[in-house]
Amino acid sequence: MKNFQFSIFNFQKGFTLIELMTAIAIFTIVMTISMGSLLNIFDVNRKSRSLKTVLNNLNLAVESMSREMRFGRNYHCGGGDVSIPQNCSSGDIIISFLSSDGAQITYRFNNASIEKKVGTGSYLAVTAPEIVIDDLVFYAQGASSADALQPKVVMKIKSHAGSGKSRSDFTLQTLVSERTLDRAL
Repeated sequence: MKNFQFSIFNFQKGFTLIELMTAIAIFTIVMTISMGSLLNIFDVNRKSRSLKTVLNNLNLAVESMSREMRFGRNYHCGGGDVSIPQNCSSGDIIISFLSSDGAQITYRFNNASIEKKVGTGSYLAVTAPEIVIDDLVFYAQGASSADALQPKVVMKIKSHAGSGKSRSDFTLQTLVSERTLDRAL
């Protein structure tokens, strides 16, 4: 028979309770910080996608308006007789013009959106409901064929998307010049 000697060190393999609690506390702190960062990344991604959608829609609306104005003629800002060209160097929220096919087209700023009317029809929204237009101003110059200016329109749009911390404000401005040369030039 052999004598077995048990060493006290053979029974002390593993971790103590204090070591386990310390490791769990460190793990909890690291996970809390990581989850906060991960949630922030998701929030930024959601805001970025929302802003991209809004900007794409607004870009489409502005490009459509610009294309129609570029091939149009007889620009008229504001109210009154839209068949008479009228400058508005101080700006207005309504612009009307004849399209290339002779239809009277009117754009206006109304109820936080851009609206379009063709002929005597009713106004229809051009922008998506997600886009909130805060301000839209049209400036027309050279509308009269008696002056020596090429007809042009400047559109300035102030808008925002989202709300609270995810709100993004932006301003868009574009210049549209009539494609056909003014007859007085």
